[in-house]
Amino acid sequence: MKATAEQQQILEWEDWTKVADAHLSKACAYTTGPRYRRDRGEKHPVEDFLFDYYPYPLVLIELWHPGCGITLRFPDIETLPDRFKSARYRIEGDICFVDTDGMKPAQRERLEWIANLLEATQRHIPNFACHGLHEWAMVYRAEEIRHASLAPLRLPQSEIDALIESRPITCTHHDAFRFFAKEARPLNRLQPTLETRHLNEQPGCVHANMDLYKWAAKSMPWIGSELLLETFRLANELRDLDMRASPYDLSAWDVTPVKIETPDGRKQYEDEQRRLAEKARLLRERLIETLRSVIRG
Repeated sequence: MKATAEQQQILEWEDWTKVADAHLSKACAYTTGPRYRRDRGEKHPVEDFLFDYYPYPLVLIELWHPGCGITLRFPDIETLPDRFKSARYRIEGDICFVDTDGMKPAQRERLEWIANLLEATQRHIPNFACHGLHEWAMVYRAEEIRHASLAPLRLPQSEIDALIESRPITCTHHDAFRFFAKEARPLNRLQPTLETRHLNEQPGCVHANMDLYKWAAKSMPWIGSELLLETFRLANELRDLDMRASPYDLSAWDVTPVKIETPDGRKQYEDEQRRLAEKARLLRERLIETLRSVIRG
């Protein structure tokens, strides 16, 4: 069905520019520090990670896009920001809106693939017994310390290895598993691959829930910046838990560890994992619903 301005909510110039400015202020709470450190060659293990791990610039979450269903009115073409003059927007007189009719087949197929993956993940039974051991498996037997240049290990190598050998390793996420140390890979109960992610990814997984930001980013500008920023916020919380539960000593950044090598630490990790998984469930539902609406046009 062809998208028309009459079918959409219309925001006047004064209204949507205020929304865009407010969005920028919220986003800058997450981008100011990383931008400052990047200019100085510095790193923060939590706050900078999402901008390194995912290939998206800081401005992606700063620049506001309305998403499908919202039309923007502007006084003249010169005042309209350049991002709204791209092929993904339609301009008709003094209004513009996201143009789903102009979406290329490859773009629509990508959104369909993402929606299918999110729906499959949502259907699967969550696993809350992994206890964040993927970061430990990445440094098993110290063949390679992934973040050695950033932070030292907080436990002796022998204790890290002993924990890996004494606990069940149940990683379901391909992008986490691919960083496992070579000798740790056979210890994992699954051997997740890129091709089997629809079968393996589950809604308790810290990395699968962090990836909601990636899938939202790949769905821009169609889904809108509000949802994108919410997935980023959640990913930031998940990264914080991920690194607190890691074997790294992050005391230099005042990061207090979740000591999963102890029963109390594992209980704390699971409690936080469940809390964040519930947030992810709600965001995943919204993202699926939005994507399906975009795909339908």
